[in-house]
Order: sequence, then structure tokens, then C-alpha cells
Amino acid sequence: MRFRVTTFLLMGMMLVSAPASADTIHLKNGRTILADHVRENGNRYEYDIGDDSYAIPKSSVDRIEAGGVAAVSSSSASKTVSDLPAFTPVDSLAGEGDLPKTIVKDGKVDPDALAKLEGKGNAELSATADFIAGKFEFEHGNIDQARRYFDSALRFQPENSTVLIYYSALLVRTGNASQALSYAQRAVTAAPQSPDAYTVLGYAQQACDRTKEAVVSWKHSLELRPDATVQQYLTKAQREQNVETDFAQRESSHFVLHYEGKQTSEAFRGQILTALESDYDDLARDLGTPPRDNILVTLYTEQAFFDVTRAPSWSGALNDGKLRIPVSGLSSLTPELARVLKHELAHSFINQLSAGRCPPWLHEGIAQLLEPKSLGSDGHQLALLFKSQRNIPLNVLEGSFMRFSGGEAYLAYAESLAAVSYINDTYGMGDIQRILQRLSEGSSTEAALRATIHSDYGQLESETGKYLSDKYGD
Repeated sequence: MRFRVTTFLLMGMMLVSAPASADTIHLKNGRTILADHVRENGNRYEYDIGDDSYAIPKSSVDRIEAGGVAAVSSSSASKTVSDLPAFTPVDSLAGEGDLPKTIVKDGKVDPDALAKLEGKGNAELSATADFIAGKFEFEHGNIDQARRYFDSALRFQPENSTVLIYYSALLVRTGNASQALSYAQRAVTAAPQSPDAYTVLGYAQQACDRTKEAVVSWKHSLELRPDATVQQYLTKAQREQNVETDFAQRESSHFVLHYEGKQTSEAFRGQILTALESDYDDLARDLGTPPRDNILVTLYTEQAFFDVTRAPSWSGALNDGKLRIPVSGLSSLTPELARVLKHELAHSFINQLSAGRCPPWLHEGIAQLLEPKSLGSDGHQLALLFKSQRNIPLNVLEGSFMRFSGGEAYLAYAESLAAVSYINDTYGMGDIQRILQRLSEGSSTEAALRATIHSDYGQLESETGKYLSDKYGD
């Protein structure tokens, strides 16, 4: 997402606000941490933010205050930049028995046990064993390994609906929507009463720009089993369908552009596609691993943009698997629009390289860096904010920015750019790529940081503060 609020940073801004209640950890150094839940464990406090857990020594804590505002769950992080779902089907193979305990030992797949089961010459047993291994890796974010196991399972049972459903979900998440579509269609044929099969078929259809078909699939899924997440996707797809009924289409080498005919001129649309193709080449050079399918871009009036996306008022564009760009009042490509286009396109590359596992602060920091954007006059104020330890902690910025107020979002974007600028200036773009690659392999963000730049969140915040002070301080 491209942030467009033009207010200045407020040095006194504290942590983010969100509608849910939470616990506040007040540290002795004056900093605060917002957590969903805090608990005592011996000589430390353990706390949860979204799906992640952290710990801090009691000696560092002044007091714990119950209630307050909660950090946004990190499970929604990918939806900040992509509507590709973190979908885990309910379906599981019948007759698994104790096989999971045989195949998964000490928190990892045992290849020897797997090979022994496959060596028995029983196709159903072999498919089930490979599925269990693939499901384990899929649920732990090890996408490449999961894909290999699912491939192997399908060699033994090509029309196994459960394996097809999981494989389709994996492919949609990793930007292979066109490939996912064929597997999802096979899953529906093999299991016409499976709501999961129709759910993942809808996801693949929507990502392939077949919104009308996705609406039908999701309606059928909901008839078979009510599901709040599927209902949300259906509702959004119906809004999109209503707004874009009369839209036309134009294609280039890597993009499919949707637009309302009277809204923009042919020359303007050509400028947009030319800019995007140039940006594509730049980003392929800087980040590598471009998206596998053509990228969908839709041009909206201001009102239509907010009608479809329901994005906060401070947002200037959105990438939710499609680049959604409001262009009201423009008749040619401006420098600001050019930066918006490159920013939003960068999210598609980041999503591809990280297999959809990149947290919002890193997503937005990299996208701003590649626009390119610098901290400029915000650098000095940020330096003072970090020096007084009143910055938003990075683990809080693992949650979606979408619930922030305008001022909070401005600070979140600025801090994200500061952290990524520090990493890039100190270690280079190569280490940024390696961080994203580690994320795609299932590492947590902190584990990926430690493996590349040898810093956890606390160290990175400290080093970013010093970087800001040296570059922008008095």
C-alpha cells in the first residue's frame, strides 16, 4: 500500500491503537509494549502478539497494566499487501492413524521413515505418507519442501482430492494462480461435496481474474459449509463485480490492465503500462524472482476505489493480489503516480520472493526504498523518537497497518523505511533478498534477521536508532 497522508511526524506519538483490548508492559527504560496477553513464567514475562510469542526478563519490567489497545494479529500481515489467503483446508485423508507420529519426529519430517513406507509398494499408503509430510511442511511455512511432497503424493494417487486441495492452496499462496486453477478444478471433480475444494477454486479463479466464476464457487462453498472468511471474500468479489461491470481490458507483456473507458485516455493508459514494464525490469534486477503470472492492474475513480477495497481513507493505492490504483483527476503520468505504481508493484515481487510470509514493516520498508523514497525531513524527528525509545516496536509492526489512524500509519511507514534503509545501507540489497528467502523457507522474521544481519528485533531497533542519529541527528 502507498501511504499518502502529508502530516508531519509527531515526536510524542506513542504506540499504535487498535480496537481490541490488550495488556501493556511498561519497561524500566520508559518504553512500552502492547501485547494481546501477558503471563508470568519464572523470572520472565511471556507475551503474545498475534500468532507469535516473546519473552522478556522481569528485571526489565516496571509494571504490567491490564487492558488498553491490542496489537493487530500477525496472521493478517499478508493481507496488508495481498489477498492471497493463508488457507488451511479442513479436509484430511481418512485412515491416517498413527502415521503422523511415524513420519514427523522431533519437529521435522523423517525422510528414512517416509522412504520405508513408500517402499512397501502400497500406492494409497505412499500417497498418505507424502501428504502428511507435505501438510506438515505447508503448515510450518516450508513451501518448497511441501510442494515436493505433494508432487510425490500425486504421483501415487493423481486424483486424491485432499492432496489436490492442499496443493492448490499452496500454489495460490505462492503466486501460481494459473497452475493452482487446474489442480482446484480436479479437486472439485474428485470431491463435488467438499466446501474446501470450492473455496480454493474460488481463490484461484479470483487470482486469475475470473471474478464472476469465483463468486459462483464461493457461493457453492458456503452452501456446503458456512465460513466467515469465505463470506468476506465473496462480499468483496461481489463489490468488485458490481463496480467493474463495464470495464475494458488491455494487456502488455507482464500486465493485464482493467479500466473504465471514459475515465482515462488511450495515451494515459499506454504511459501507465510502459512505466509498469520498466518498473518490472528494475525490480527483477533488484529483487529477482518475479511473479509467475501476469499481474492484474485496475484503474479506479476515487469513489470506486474505496467502494471496492474499503481501505482506510489515508491509503493512496492498494495491492491485494491486484494493483488497485485510483487515478481521478489525472490525464497523464505524474512523478507521484509513477512512484505509486512502482511501490505497489514492488509488493508483488516481495510477496513472490517471501512466499507471502513477509511482515508489513519489511514489506512497506522495501517498497518505499524501491520507489525510491528517502526519509528526508522525517529523519531528524525519527532519530529523536528512537533516541527517547518512543518508536513503535518492530514486533508490533508485524501486524497489519490497515487499522491505524492516519498519524499512526505515517509513523509506521516512516519507521519501516528507516529500518530497511539501515539494512540496505549497511548490508546491501543482497541481504534483503536473503531475508525474504529465509522467510519463504519458513523462518520467523527474527530468525531470518539473525541468520543474515545477526540482529534480533531489539538489536535492529537499537542499530536503526544509531543509524538515524548518525545520519540525521544534531
